[in-house]
Amino acid sequence: MLTFAAAVFFLIITPGPGVLSTAGVGAGFGFPAGFRYVLGLFIGTNMVALAVISGVAAVVLSVPALRYILMAASTAYLLYLAAKIAFAGSRIAFIEAKAAPGIGAGVLLQAINPKAYAVNTTLFAGFPFAPDNLVFETVAKLIIVNAIWIPIHLGWLYAGATLHRLNLSEAAHRRINYLMAASMLAVVVLAILAGLRVA
Repeated sequence: MLTFAAAVFFLIITPGPGVLSTAGVGAGFGFPAGFRYVLGLFIGTNMVALAVISGVAAVVLSVPALRYILMAASTAYLLYLAAKIAFAGSRIAFIEAKAAPGIGAGVLLQAINPKAYAVNTTLFAGFPFAPDNLVFETVAKLIIVNAIWIPIHLGWLYAGATLHRLNLSEAAHRRINYLMAASMLAVVVLAILAGLRVA
């Protein structure tokens, strides 16, 4: 069980679309808005976990065309989120991002996030610690995953929101938002390259 918990920690804390967008939303829009977004991510990641556990995800992802659609939708949505974070607080009218991503945005990101499916498949298909009682093991894994997932994402949100609260100049805030958005774009590029290798 400790090995499983360690795997959860390292798979979740590594920069991916969820944690980077959490920090970005916190930096761009503050803690309350970021908390709503994290709530959406939480709902979404548990929906993905249930899809993986039930086998629905395996059936859907076994169709190559659907995998490409999922990758394209994920890439497009991450680009959209990166743009919202980059231009948060911008006074340029045609790119101004007044509304922060909310609960629905978080759910949607996890629903189309390839990393969410890969991580959940790794965690729930591997690391058996109670092979004689699959129901207990599955419920225990869900509890452990969420017990680690929640503080990690709140930590990333707090880090981003702390940057938002600092009395920095507008130019410094803009540079931070651009850095957060660029980090998300790097994840997009890595996800595309990984998808091309799998294909």
